[in-house]
Amino acid sequence: MPEPTLRVIQWSVGNIGRQSLRGVIAHPRMALVGIYVGSPDKAGRDAGDLCGLSDTGIIATSAIDDILSLDADCVLYMRQACDYDEVCALLASGKNVVTTRSEFHHPSTMDPVILARIEAACVSGGTSIYSTGSSPGFVTEALVLPLLSLQRRLDCLTIDEFADVSRRDSPAMIFDVMGFGAAPGPMDGAKLAHVRDSFLASLNQIADAIGLPFDATSVEGEVAVVTRDTPIAAGVLKAGTVAAQRITIIGLHDGKPVLRFRAHWYCATELDRDWTLCETGWHVSVAGDTPMEVAITFPVAMEDYAAVMPGYTAHRAVNAVAAVCAAQPGIRTTIDLPQVVATF
Repeated sequence: MPEPTLRVIQWSVGNIGRQSLRGVIAHPRMALVGIYVGSPDKAGRDAGDLCGLSDTGIIATSAIDDILSLDADCVLYMRQACDYDEVCALLASGKNVVTTRSEFHHPSTMDPVILARIEAACVSGGTSIYSTGSSPGFVTEALVLPLLSLQRRLDCLTIDEFADVSRRDSPAMIFDVMGFGAAPGPMDGAKLAHVRDSFLASLNQIADAIGLPFDATSVEGEVAVVTRDTPIAAGVLKAGTVAAQRITIIGLHDGKPVLRFRAHWYCATELDRDWTLCETGWHVSVAGDTPMEVAITFPVAMEDYAAVMPGYTAHRAVNAVAAVCAAQPGIRTTIDLPQVVATF
């Protein structure tokens, strides 16, 4: 018997949401039934027009009540900031939620008041919610679980994430937002907190599952400066200014590091620090009784990054819809869901 067609709503069409929307429209076992947009200039437009495909007959709306009234199995919630009132309303209306927001990776460390609201909405609607994506998500959960399945002693698992942004032609992002080209100094506390909050919940989920819950955590931000004037796509990095940043999150069990995530963002490699900077991608190393290393890179030309990279986050969310719709009500995690399997 063929699998039933799942009725899906796309919520937001930024870089990630646009790619998600394309995935839903093309999916053989999904039917797009609605699309929510936050900006007035997108409301009233066909979903296909919003993502570069042919018209679908599904028209975007910025009225939440229009979305709540739809008969749908799941909402792909890809808002830039999580609105818990919206999420609760969606769940209570009988719609499961798959989101690329990172707030739901580890329910036990959520704010107790918010947790209770979400759980009550899931019970009311008989629905589930799941946070996923490429990072956090795939690389911090789905990838590390099979690697750990080969161990009987874990000393430490380290995930290194690398992003070479030297050819990103966006001066505002590179210099103003990310802080490259500035004089070296302590890393902004808000930036550290954002990265910590985005990844720590995901690492906590794995630590609990493998029986090594964290008794302490730490986050550290470091910068390195370029040793000579270096032209990049966004401008010129002057010698002695910030050209690389590294943020390290560590979870400890019995006072020893067991899980570590390090984000490396860089615009140059001739630095005053002896950092190993790999090409854009991930490097996962497992120290234990069966040690191993896994490197993942993206064989994509830099000029194609804008078109291709959002798929690494969006597609896992789209592929998780069926598993989440079949799950028991509540906040679901990678640990308690079945493996996410893509259908082509």
